[in-house]
Amino acid sequence: MPEAVLIDAIRSPFGRRLGTLRNIRPDALLAALVDRMLQRQPAARIDDLIVGCVSQAGEQGANIARQAALLSGLGEHVPGVTLNRMCGSSQQAVHFAAQAVAAGDAHYILAGGVESMSRVPMFTDLTLGRADFAGFDRLNPDLLARHPLIHQVESAERIAEHWNLDRQALDDYARASHARAWAAAQEGRHAELLPWRGEDADGRPIDLVRDEGIRPATDPARMAAMAPVFRPVGEGRITAANASQIADGAALVLVGDHEQALRDGLRPRARFRARVAIGSDPVMQLDGVIPATHEALRRSGLSIRDLDWIEINEAFASVVLAWGRAFPEGLEKANPWGGAIAHGHPLGATGAGLMGKMLCGLEATGGALGLQLMCIGHGMATATIIERL
Repeated sequence: MPEAVLIDAIRSPFGRRLGTLRNIRPDALLAALVDRMLQRQPAARIDDLIVGCVSQAGEQGANIARQAALLSGLGEHVPGVTLNRMCGSSQQAVHFAAQAVAAGDAHYILAGGVESMSRVPMFTDLTLGRADFAGFDRLNPDLLARHPLIHQVESAERIAEHWNLDRQALDDYARASHARAWAAAQEGRHAELLPWRGEDADGRPIDLVRDEGIRPATDPARMAAMAPVFRPVGEGRITAANASQIADGAALVLVGDHEQALRDGLRPRARFRARVAIGSDPVMQLDGVIPATHEALRRSGLSIRDLDWIEINEAFASVVLAWGRAFPEGLEKANPWGGAIAHGHPLGATGAGLMGKMLCGLEATGGALGLQLMCIGHGMATATIIERL
């Protein structure tokens, strides 16, 4: 049976909403990233392009993967498919690619994701652009009668309450995320990140060489003065400062057959030890990373102590800190180069971006085993364990 391996991983910098990447169409951004992968790995004969994208409407509608394949140098013989597992979309794309390779259905697959939250605002697929998102009342009433679905911000608040995480702890974690991210950027740690040409606020060309949302310094007093996103002042703990930033970006991972890659002169960099997708409470919805971790460890035969690097998507600080209550030995290994609170969270692209970041982090530190986790709306989570080769 073929063994699926990670051969390469690249991404654009993640740009702020309405920032440096605002005038780049998402299909063009993805196609350009595909071409840059083909330049890096010309010997890989790509069989498919699997792409995660959450808001599949407008410029991200009509199967953006196939459109990007046609815009790029892949050639019309390479198909493309777009999927939506919400925030876990591009991590799931990598899983599907690995499964196809392991089944013998393909030798090489490009898997990743894209999201321009500047050009296609979140929930456009639900609102159809007719109004601002105000809740899930457009969903099937029978579904809402069974599961009173709420906004993720409210779920993040409930997680903070359940695990007794106060506002100070959340803000302190957010400040640490920025500090770690800034240090990693200044040290040039992100080998997976490719500089990208965009535009400054005045429309002049500029090269973005790091994630745009990272702050070199954060003001504790200013963070403490920020109003909660949903709840009244004094009652809410979730603010824009301790939640992920809305962002634009794209990321790709090259997955291939181990033996075929060696025959073609390519260098496999990691193998998969576990691939997991689980469902969880759709109201709390963001704590699925805890059972997903248990399942990934069970399937791999590893313990949390065996891991050298852990990436948990920082949708909200409360998600990571709650996970840390369940896995205290793992928290010190989590997000050593910061996370989405600093980097930004371009929904469909983040999973593949974190996969590349984790791979480069293991290589930079000499680590062997890494765990990646994504919390997902409506109560899901994805988890991947890789082993560096």
